[in-house]
Amino acid sequence: MRQPSKSAVSPGKLLAGSVAAASLGVAAWAALRARRAERDHPPVGRFIDVDGVRLHYIDEGEGPVIVLLHGNLVMLEDYVASGLFDRLTKRHRVIAFDRPGFGYSARPRDRAWTPQAQAALFQQALKRMGLTRAVIVGQSLGCLTALFMALDPRMDIGGLTLVSGYYYPSARFDVLLTAPAAIPVVGDVMRYTISPIAARLMINQNLRLMFAPQNVPEVFREMLPREMLLRPSQMRAISEDAAFMVPAAHELSNRYGEVSVPVRIFAGKDDAIVDADSHSGRLHRDIAQSTITVVPDRGHMLHYDEASRIADAIEAMALE
Repeated sequence: MRQPSKSAVSPGKLLAGSVAAASLGVAAWAALRARRAERDHPPVGRFIDVDGVRLHYIDEGEGPVIVLLHGNLVMLEDYVASGLFDRLTKRHRVIAFDRPGFGYSARPRDRAWTPQAQAALFQQALKRMGLTRAVIVGQSLGCLTALFMALDPRMDIGGLTLVSGYYYPSARFDVLLTAPAAIPVVGDVMRYTISPIAARLMINQNLRLMFAPQNVPEVFREMLPREMLLRPSQMRAISEDAAFMVPAAHELSNRYGEVSVPVRIFAGKDDAIVDADSHSGRLHRDIAQSTITVVPDRGHMLHYDEASRIADAIEAMALE
């Protein structure tokens, strides 16, 4: 009987080699798409180096200072696309940051980028700019950072405006889906292999949920192109922020009674991402000096449809 050649490659090794080659191909493709996206969508603002972190931000207007902190998935252009940034710059100095790892802000691996760490970083950045007082605006996950800024102030926080925030720990299926990409090493591999494909399959559905019951506005797609949102570097920030979200909400939920600044809360009644009553409504009950506006037929991206109403509330607070 003829014996198999010793040089023959087993089917298992062939399969492993094919998988490895495919993975390398996807990684190269993801890196190429990221470079192309950055070439087509260069930075729109300026940079400041704070505590070893290079932060990207836009800074326009004159008057009392308002700071805008965006949510997960997006970048600072979210506030420009919604119209809120331009509306506020007419009478105020408005600074919108890319949070660490988003847009063009760096996210060094030398620390855990919890909302509390981000709050400390932004206050250092504002002090480096020579600012001593600001009203802070947060949207979605940016609300957690805004609240930490008020609870651990390193400058005069004039008040908070919180839009569509997540404030109390709860079971989150989306966190279970994204958390593996936040694991060191494993997450790095995923962001260049599985995640680029999975994220592109899910991005349109995720955006529809974010804007539901309204449609995704064309200005959002133009100013926040899909390929910028799906870069491996930004997917790392998205997954890590999602992983830190529930623990941060747990820590904060025991401290809301300590918030001493005015707080204005906005939520969409039909928010498909964060339930308005169990989060915004409950926060209003826990912070005595807060006001709340819940808008019917509006969802998580409330600031697109209600930019004028939210801007009026922010301006009133900035002028107090």
